[in-house]
Amino acid sequence: MKQDINHNLIPAYVTQVTEMLEKAGFEAYLVGGCVRDMLMGREPKDWDITTNAKPEEIMPLFPKTVYENKFGTVAVVFEGVSDETLSFPVSPETKKLHVTSYMSQVVEVTPYRTEAKYTDNRHPDEVKFSENIDEDIQRRDFTVNAMAYHISSGELIDLFGGLKDIKDTSLRTVGAPSERFHEDALRMLRAVRFSVQLGFTISHETLEGIAQNADLIQNVSKERIRDEFNKIIMSSDPMMGIGLLSKLGLLKHFIPELEEGIKCEQKGEHIYDVYEHICHALQHASEKEWLLHIRLSALFHDIGKPRNRRWDGTKAGGKGKYTFYGHEVVGARMTEKIMDRLHYPKKTIEIVVKLVRYHMFFSDTEQITLSAVRRVVRNIGVENIWDLMKIRECDRVGMKKKEAPYRLRKYHAMIEEVLHSPISVGQLAINGNTLMVESSMKPGPRIGWILHALLEEVLEYPTKNTHEILKTRAVELNKLSDIELKAIGDQAKEEKDRLEEKEVKKLHGKHGV
Repeated sequence: MKQDINHNLIPAYVTQVTEMLEKAGFEAYLVGGCVRDMLMGREPKDWDITTNAKPEEIMPLFPKTVYENKFGTVAVVFEGVSDETLSFPVSPETKKLHVTSYMSQVVEVTPYRTEAKYTDNRHPDEVKFSENIDEDIQRRDFTVNAMAYHISSGELIDLFGGLKDIKDTSLRTVGAPSERFHEDALRMLRAVRFSVQLGFTISHETLEGIAQNADLIQNVSKERIRDEFNKIIMSSDPMMGIGLLSKLGLLKHFIPELEEGIKCEQKGEHIYDVYEHICHALQHASEKEWLLHIRLSALFHDIGKPRNRRWDGTKAGGKGKYTFYGHEVVGARMTEKIMDRLHYPKKTIEIVVKLVRYHMFFSDTEQITLSAVRRVVRNIGVENIWDLMKIRECDRVGMKKKEAPYRLRKYHAMIEEVLHSPISVGQLAINGNTLMVESSMKPGPRIGWILHALLEEVLEYPTKNTHEILKTRAVELNKLSDIELKAIGDQAKEEKDRLEEKEVKKLHGKHGV
C-alpha cells in the first residue's frame, strides 16, 4: 500500500544506498525501527536496508564496506564525504532534499533472510538468504518493527498490522509470543524497552508470553542484557520499565538485589518502601535528563538498606523505628558486584560505586562543618562532587520532598566554598621539595608525616594555608622525633575521624537512616 512519509527525515546517504542498489537491478527497502520511527514522525537514529542482493553483490557497489558477520549484514561506511565528493552518482531529487555533510555514517544492508530454529534462544542455527521480502518480514520480532518502506515508490509493506498498532500504541509480537521469545529471549527485554521508549502498551498476549518464558533470559549474554537495561534506564519512564521487569519475572534473573527492597518498610520520613523509593529516585534523574551513571547511582543508592535494616524499640513511649546504619557501605559493595556481573566498563563501575558509597555524606546544615565537607570532596573527588549532589536530590525527591530546600542550597554554598580550599597534600601552599630546599629537611617518610600533619590543620583552619605559616609550622614539627611526629599525624586523623563518625551516626539516627 502507498504511505505518505516525510522524506526529509531520510538522510541523503541512506537514499544514495537504495538508489545504487536499484540501479544495479536489485530491490531495496528501509526496514525495521527506522520505518516505525518515520511513521511516528520521529527522526530515526539507525538505518537498516534489506535487499535481494547477496553480500558479494552489495560490496562492489560502494567505496567502503565492512562485512565481518555470519548473518549477511554489510555495513556501508561514509567517511568525511558530502554530496559533492561522493564517488558514486546521486540523483538530482536527492540533492534537492538534502544539503548536508556527514562524517563516519554507517548504513547496514542485509539480504532478505529466512531463519531456521534457535537452539540457544538467541541466535538462529543457520541463516538462509531469500528472494522474497515477505519471508524476511515474517522473521521479525514485533509488528511495529515488521514493516518495510520503498523510498522511490512510497510503498509500505505491512503484513501484520504494524501501522494500526502504532496508531493504537500497542506492542504485539509477530505471530505467537512464545515462539518469538524461544527464538530470541532478548526480545522480552526489548519489549519492555520499546514500551517505555515509545510509550506503547504491551498487549496482554505478549505480556503472558514474557511471564511464561522469563527464565529463558538466563541464556542471553550479560552484555546484551546490560545494553537493553541501559536503554530502559535512559528512557523517559524508567520507573515503569523497572516495574515491568519485576512484574514479568525478568529482573530477578539479572539484578535480584533490587527486589529485596519490595515491602521493606522504612518509616520515619519515608512514605515508600525501599524498592518504591529507589524507583522514584531513578525517575527524577530521568526527568532531569541526567546521564547514565547518575541514573544507575540513583537506582542503587539505597540497595543495601534491606540487608542493614534493624528495629530499634528503645524510643520513649514504646514507639520503635527502623535504622539502616552503614547501608551505604554495604550498598557500594553490592553495586560493584552487580555492575561487574553485567560487565559494565570499569570507569562506570568506579564512579557509580563512589556515588553510592558517599551519598549519605551529611544530613544537618546546622551541625555539619566545612571540615567534614572538605573530607567528602576529597573522598568523592572534585570532578564528582556535583554528581553526588544530584544523587542527594534524587534521594530527597524519592521521599516526595522538594528538589532544593534550604538544606540543599546550603550544601551547595558550602561545597563551593571548600572547593577553593585544600583537600589533598598536593594543594597545600607548600610541598616536599620546598621543605627540602628552604628548610634543609632530608628526604624520607618524615616529609610525608609533616605534610599530612599540616593538611589536617589546614582542613580545620583553611586560613593557615600560606607558604610562610606552613613553613614555620613544618620547622616546628621537624624538631620532633619520628615516633612523636608520626603519632601527631595519626592521632589527629583518628580523633577527627572518630568525632565525624559519631556526628554522622547521631544525625543518621535522628533522621531514621
